[in-house]
Amino acid sequence: MKKLIIAFLAMSLGSFSMASAELGVNIGVSGQMGVFSADGSESEADTKERAGTTTVVGYSSVFIEKTLGSRLTIGFDYVPSALSTDTAESTRVTDIGTTGTNSVAADFEDLSTVYASFNITENFYITGGMVSVDVITKESLATGSAYGNASLDGEMYGAGYNYDFDNGLFLRAEANVMMMDGFTLTSTTNADNVIKLDHLNGANGKVSIGKSF
Repeated sequence: MKKLIIAFLAMSLGSFSMASAELGVNIGVSGQMGVFSADGSESEADTKERAGTTTVVGYSSVFIEKTLGSRLTIGFDYVPSALSTDTAESTRVTDIGTTGTNSVAADFEDLSTVYASFNITENFYITGGMVSVDVITKESLATGSAYGNASLDGEMYGAGYNYDFDNGLFLRAEANVMMMDGFTLTSTTNADNVIKLDHLNGANGKVSIGKSF
């Protein structure tokens, strides 16, 4: 998915001459605060347990854009640092009658978004795009099961307000929602053990500052 995103962006930006006085290129940084919720389950033979979690996370990203005319903009947003969940722990009785502690956590790496924004007015705009992220699982399970990593794809939609300064700087405030697909992972040590993420959804508030060239 990320190869598709990068290729799409490269073709879009590369189709315009960079030799003109006004490139129509924007670059900038964003600070974001989001609320994310996830639901999933773990199955071991005939036993199945479900769990859900909600977390608040703050992070930053960088972006590059190309304006197409006066209303349309395409861009690429990238989060350079990993987003880590808290470690969840639980105690359970295994199928052989012993008691053990499970601990589970995950890192979300290379969160990338290709998006298009459309100006409704001079300042207000709507936006939508494709999202991709790698999920690095970190677990210690009483059953001895171990799981690999996964990649998630999804969509984002939002709206915002953009203010341009005379010196080419701009300031934005944006709100959006993110809806990611789920995944299923089978234990590398026991094929009867499976974890499944049904969905990962989020709502973000975002403030950006950048420069137009």
